[in-house]
Amino acid sequence: MLRSTPHAFALALATAGAVQAQTAPIGPPVITIDGPDELVYDTKRDGCDGYDVPDVPPRAFRDAAGKVRMVALHFDNRLLKGDSLDRLKLDCRVVFRTSGSGVPEAYDDRSWITATWTRDGKSVHGLVHHEYQGNTHPGRCTKKDYLSCWFNTILAVRSDDSGESFMKATTPVVASAPFPQSVGQGRHRGFFNPSNIVTDGVWHYMIAGTTGWDGQNSGACLFRTDDIANPTRWRAFDGIGFETAFVDPYRAKPNPGLACQTVGPFPAPVGSITRHRPSGAWVAVFQASAGGRFPAAGIYAAASKDLKTWSEARLILPTKTLYDDACGAEALNSYPTLLDRTAETRNFEDTGDTPDLYLSRMRIDGCKHTGDRKLIRMRVKIAF
Repeated sequence: MLRSTPHAFALALATAGAVQAQTAPIGPPVITIDGPDELVYDTKRDGCDGYDVPDVPPRAFRDAAGKVRMVALHFDNRLLKGDSLDRLKLDCRVVFRTSGSGVPEAYDDRSWITATWTRDGKSVHGLVHHEYQGNTHPGRCTKKDYLSCWFNTILAVRSDDSGESFMKATTPVVASAPFPQSVGQGRHRGFFNPSNIVTDGVWHYMIAGTTGWDGQNSGACLFRTDDIANPTRWRAFDGIGFETAFVDPYRAKPNPGLACQTVGPFPAPVGSITRHRPSGAWVAVFQASAGGRFPAAGIYAAASKDLKTWSEARLILPTKTLYDDACGAEALNSYPTLLDRTAETRNFEDTGDTPDLYLSRMRIDGCKHTGDRKLIRMRVKIAF
C-alpha cells in the first residue's frame, strides 16, 4: 500500500547535485538537536484505516478560530486538528480524494495535498503532488513498473471552509513537464513535492523538485506567483527572472525546450522553507543520500537571503532516508519540516531559535518498507 510515495525517487536523482544560481551570500545555519524524540502521530495507534501513514512533509495553518490544522498523510487526504501543534488528533473525514482516473489530462489519478496557505484561516489555497501512475492503466505506458510510468504534476486546490473540504481548481496545473505523459517513458518525469508556500509580503513562493529532461537539470526549481488564487500565474526562476510558465501540455502546445534554473544544494525536493526571525534568513531543510557534496546520508539545512541564492548544506541528522537502500536499517527518517510552536504567522512560515524538526519515521523489516510509520518531532536550535 505504500508503493505510491511522493519521495520514491531513483537513487540517481537523489545523489545528483543541483546547480546553484549564484555564490551563496551567507553561510549555512548550524542546526543542532536539543531534545528527545516526541511522538506526534502513530499510524497503528491513531490511524483510521491503515492507509493514514505520514507520507508528505507536514504543513500546518491556524484556522479563523485559531485552531491548528495539518496535512501530513496519504492520498486519501485527512486533517490532523487541535488547539495547538502539541494537541493534534486525526479527523477521519476525507477532505480531498481523487478517483484514480486513467485519463492523464483529467489530472485525477493519485493526489497528495503537500502545501497549504491561508490569509484568513477560512479560504485555504493548496498545492497537490499529483501522480499519474501509467503502469496501473492498461495501454497507457510501454513499461510495466511504477517508476518507469510515473508522470508527476503540481496542481492547485482550494478550500472555502477552513480545510474541511478541498476542490481542484478549474484550470489546476501549476507546474507540469512541458510534454504529455506518453513522452519519455522509462523513467519518472515531471515536477514533484512542492515545499510549503511562503510569502515576502508581495509574492508567494514555493520550491518544487524535478527529475529533469533534455535541457533541464534535475534538482529543485523556485516558483513564485503574484496571485495565489490563480494557478496559471505561477512562474519559475530562469536564472535571471521569473518568466517561465510550465503550463498544461494537454491544453497548450507542448514546448520541450522550457527549463528552469535549479537552485541551492538541493538534490531533490525541499522539505520546508521558513524565515528565521532573529536573522531574517530563509532556512530550508531537506534529505540527501551520501555522495558528491553530501558526506553522509541524512537531513540537511541551507540558508538564503532571497530564496534564489543558497548557502552550502550542513548536516543536521545523519540517517538513512527514502533515498537510501533500506536493507540493514531498522527505520528510515524522511520528509523533514521545521515548525515553530510559537510561530507568528498563520501558516507557520517563521521560526525563532528553537523550532521543532518533524520527520516521518518508517520501520523497515529486512529490506522491506512496512505500514508502521510515525510522525515525530524533536526540538532543535538554530544559529548562524
